[in-house]
Amino acid sequence: MNDRDQVLQAARDLVTAFANNDREAYFGAFSADASFVFYTLEQPLLSRDAYQALWDSWRLEEGFEVLSCISSNAFVSLQGDVAIFIHDVATELRMQGELCFSQERETIVFRRHQQGRWLACHEHLSAAPQAQTTP
Repeated sequence: MNDRDQVLQAARDLVTAFANNDREAYFGAFSADASFVFYTLEQPLLSRDAYQALWDSWRLEEGFEVLSCISSNAFVSLQGDVAIFIHDVATELRMQGELCFSQERETIVFRRHQQGRWLACHEHLSAAPQAQTTP
C-alpha cells in the first residue's frame, strides 16, 4: 500500500472510530502531542489528553453521543513524513437529549511514526461555507 492509501486508511479508521463512539480507537489515532482547533470552542486544545478530558465531560455531563459521521471529498497532500488530509464531514450527534446535525470542513495533519504508522497530530474543524449564515 502506498503512502497516500495508508493516509486515506488512517483517516477512514479515525472517522469510523468517531462514528462508532469508540473512544479508545478514536484517540488512539492521534499522537499524544496532537492539537485541535474547533470553531465551536473558544480556545485550541493543545494535547490529546485535553481533548479526551473534554470528550469525557461531554459524555458525562451532556450525554454526548455520535450517531453518524460521513466523510466525503477527501484530498491528501503528501509532504514527506507529513500528510495533509482535507475532507467534508456530515455529523449527527446527540447532546443534552437533542439531535444535532453539522456540515463541516476538516483538515487533519498526519505524521508518519515508527513502523510506518500514520497518526494524526493536528485537527482543524470549520463550519462548511454553506452551513454559515450571514448576519
